[in-house]
Amino acid sequence: MSPARIPADRDAVGPRRSAAIEISLDGRPVAGLRGQTLAGVLLGSGRLAWRTTSTRDEPRGVFCGIGVCFDCIAEVNGERDVRLCQRRASDGDRVVSQHDALPSPVTDAEASPSGAAPDRGVTS
Repeated sequence: MSPARIPADRDAVGPRRSAAIEISLDGRPVAGLRGQTLAGVLLGSGRLAWRTTSTRDEPRGVFCGIGVCFDCIAEVNGERDVRLCQRRASDGDRVVSQHDALPSPVTDAEASPSGAAPDRGVTS
């Protein structure tokens, strides 16, 4: 499989012509075609990753391509955790690479509105 888009005049399937669209990834314009998913637009432009993991900062992009694995998530138009393989691209979509930061540990005082230790159901 090639991440590059095949020019319509060389495609043996003979797809119908699609209107050009433009999205942005981290503020940079990326050209695509109406009907593609956001992941498809990014893959077609040569971009293979747009997220990093929380534990090792490893790059992630499309893995399963069917919305099961969540490797392709990113922020789209201000909404986090969007699966780019499932979202159709719309002209003007703003995609921002996502870093999956580990949540900070919650202390007992933060977990309880009164600041008292939460009841854990333990009896003495």
